[in-house]
Amino acid sequence: MWKKFRKLKKPRNILLAGTLLLFFFVSYLYSRIHNGIIRIPIPTADPIPVCDRNVKYNPNLEKFHRSRTSYTRQKALVFLEYARSQVSKEVILILESVRFKFHVIYGDLKKLPNLTDDDKGKYAIIIFETMTMYTDMAKWNKEVLDKYCKDYEAGLLFFLKPQKSKGYNLEENESFVPVKGYPLQYLSGVNVHNYELNGTSPVLRIAKAGKMWTGDLSYQHEWTIFQFDHPTYEAVSCARLKHPRSIRSKKRARRKLSRNLFAVLTEDGGGGGAQQQREDMSMETDKLFPVIVHDQGMLDGIHKIIIGGGFRFWLHKVVFLDAVSYLSHGKLATPLERHVQIDIDDMFVGIPGTRMVREDVDALLKFQEDIRRDFIAGFTFQLGFSGKFIFHDGKGTREENAGDQQLLDKHEEFAWFPHMWSHMQAHWFNDTASMCDYMATNRRFAQRHHFNTSSRYSVAPHHAGVFPVHEQLYTCWEKIWNITVTSTEEYPHLRPDHKRRGFVYRGVKVLPRQTCGLYTHTIKLALYPGGPSVLQNLINGGSLFESVLFNKFAIFMTHLSNYGNDRLAIYTFKRLFNFVKCWTNLQMVQDTPENMAQKYFDTFPEDVDPIWLNPCLDRRHKEIWSASKSCSKFPSFLIVGPQKTGTTALHSFLKLHPYLATSLPSVKTFEEVQFFGSDVNYFKGVDWYMDFFAPPTNDTVIFEKSATYFDQVHAPKRVHALLDNNYIVVVLIDPARRAYSWYQHMRAHADPTALEFSFYDVIRSRRKNSPITGLQRRCLDPGFYTDHLERWLEYFPANQVIIVDGDELVKNPVYILHNLQRSMNLKHFHDYSNQLVYDEKKGFFCQRLPNGKSQCLGKGKGRVYPEMDEKSQIFLNKYFADSNKRLKRLLEELRKPVPVWLQNRVGHT
Repeated sequence: MWKKFRKLKKPRNILLAGTLLLFFFVSYLYSRIHNGIIRIPIPTADPIPVCDRNVKYNPNLEKFHRSRTSYTRQKALVFLEYARSQVSKEVILILESVRFKFHVIYGDLKKLPNLTDDDKGKYAIIIFETMTMYTDMAKWNKEVLDKYCKDYEAGLLFFLKPQKSKGYNLEENESFVPVKGYPLQYLSGVNVHNYELNGTSPVLRIAKAGKMWTGDLSYQHEWTIFQFDHPTYEAVSCARLKHPRSIRSKKRARRKLSRNLFAVLTEDGGGGGAQQQREDMSMETDKLFPVIVHDQGMLDGIHKIIIGGGFRFWLHKVVFLDAVSYLSHGKLATPLERHVQIDIDDMFVGIPGTRMVREDVDALLKFQEDIRRDFIAGFTFQLGFSGKFIFHDGKGTREENAGDQQLLDKHEEFAWFPHMWSHMQAHWFNDTASMCDYMATNRRFAQRHHFNTSSRYSVAPHHAGVFPVHEQLYTCWEKIWNITVTSTEEYPHLRPDHKRRGFVYRGVKVLPRQTCGLYTHTIKLALYPGGPSVLQNLINGGSLFESVLFNKFAIFMTHLSNYGNDRLAIYTFKRLFNFVKCWTNLQMVQDTPENMAQKYFDTFPEDVDPIWLNPCLDRRHKEIWSASKSCSKFPSFLIVGPQKTGTTALHSFLKLHPYLATSLPSVKTFEEVQFFGSDVNYFKGVDWYMDFFAPPTNDTVIFEKSATYFDQVHAPKRVHALLDNNYIVVVLIDPARRAYSWYQHMRAHADPTALEFSFYDVIRSRRKNSPITGLQRRCLDPGFYTDHLERWLEYFPANQVIIVDGDELVKNPVYILHNLQRSMNLKHFHDYSNQLVYDEKKGFFCQRLPNGKSQCLGKGKGRVYPEMDEKSQIFLNKYFADSNKRLKRLLEELRKPVPVWLQNRVGHT
């Protein structure tokens, strides 16, 4: 025994035992702190900078100098060298985030796009990724561009940063380099600090003029500085050079560059002795060098702004927006007002040790008062509740139960919105009655505790049921709560977050929701993923700050646990609001959810109509989609028309295929669903559409035919959003014959206009806003095949668009059907040779029945009517001549067969 004990006394064993004990102790302490059993003091590190919060809002910042001669549209033209360069990505991201319209051209600039449209300039500003792209342009292009900028007062915005790229080498220089054609010099690859915004620059609008960033910028960024000696130039921002001896770079070349730079800047070229050189170097480190320069156009009449660097320094994103608004005379500018709302989800929900105690509720109330006093007048937190978990359903700790009680006692201080009674996700309910009962229970809880739920706002747990839409959720929201506003982070997708949008469905305004870097598990500053500095960087110019900078309307999602424990939400938003106040002129405001939603859709009316997406193509969407629904019910190909070209016959023939199944008949539109082309049907939602298709069995392929889709403006975009891998089948005949067939179709249906006027009168009519106009447009507009096909080709590749010759379908349907199956790579090929027979009486092919007889389409199909009169034929041949030529050229470019009728028609014209 003693020998064994002596072995344990060996130093290595004692060290091992001590290490194990320390490990278990740290693990135990960590679990106690993480679960809230031991509460550590609220973090006080990272003090909040003191800003002058009494500065009054300057309404003149909203005013822009608008020239009477500036006739340009609200759009930017952007020239980028490479799509993957950091500057390119950031320019596109910022423009998309603030929702400015823009047109991008990549690569070497060989030919300018059309700059004018109807005597109006198409672009209010022109942006270049590098200034050398502009200075090295071909002489003719530069003269045209300069003339456009002077005539339409469009400004130019450039970047000039150290980079290596084909044709434009801005490597590190040891002395200032002149900009080609301008009295301006630049030096790239230097290290700077003490970045300062010019207090008198007219460019600055969002950025607060006169502010200085005192942090060290040497280690993260490469900079370009300028010098000039001409009154046309004015510094928008400046910075001081970093002393070479204080640069702790691992790259000796960087240190050598800085030493050489300071040597060059000495008065005697570096030969004035050690003492004199030190004095000169000290002098130059105190000198401000311009980093962003404004050319006021005294030399050539064109305002320009040159940014000496990229976007790695957060403030350049703010100044970039200011530069765009200034150079475009305010045509591309965001308002200074920012609507901010903070939701606290999951009230009363959470495991012991993560919930709020009484002191946390008091801190929340105090913070709400601080926000009202210092940042947002009348601010109120929005609290989302699931009543079942009050007092943790009877299992809470004494301290946290006291926190719940304090929330109930102070309920009138907050605005409340409902989740579910027990935080159930909406897509788990397939029965409307059950879901409504669940909501009703939560409503009775709110009434019992006198919660103010008058906002008519709600958030679904996990955002389930909002998008993808779960009809039961919207039904019960209306019935139980009369909800008119909600928010989600899922439309159209969770990522990228700058592309989140709102939409309106069944009277409910759905607003985009933002995350703030805080989630249910981020409750301790010391344990924040990546360390506290990650959260601080999000606040100090990072993505959280950008959520306020780029979004006119920001609804932030937080959780109950973020206000207990370390109170990270208070820590975060106190610093965020202070940062916004310190560095920008943005005015943060709060309104009721209903008013905020109304202002959002007044600002972005294009967002009102939703676009339905395929839930199975987004992992997150599929997780919050009902398990009773299946994407297998979506069709694999569509026959899109146009009308009166033989689409019904093609549809009936395809139904004979044993492995093809089509939509169920509609009471109103028969074999056509008409979902994507009709706003009325489309806004009934995806569930309505899916109800037209039975679940497929085995290898069955589902298809749909709606001939109205072909010429509907919104149809291609809508089809692609939901069915992007589908084949699109188009049947084409002579557009003149199609127009006449439609006219005869309307006469057969006793249309009063068609019965009153001859075909020639209809197609030649010049009346406006009369019944004859509508008939004329339906006769003629679908016949511009090229225009409609090009719209479909914007969304679908050419190999997914199948062109069927309508004349050949009539003459030889077996050939067409066999070829169509091969084009779509159908797994099971069906031989139609013995299933179709020519019917002499009808004059076209019909289905052959087992008894040898034929079964044809109804009497409304294939009807016989008089030949078109000669003058109408001549008029229509001329009317569609250019369109037919373009169609032939398009089909040849796409390497698709050209129909015989088109070859003959183009040959005749």
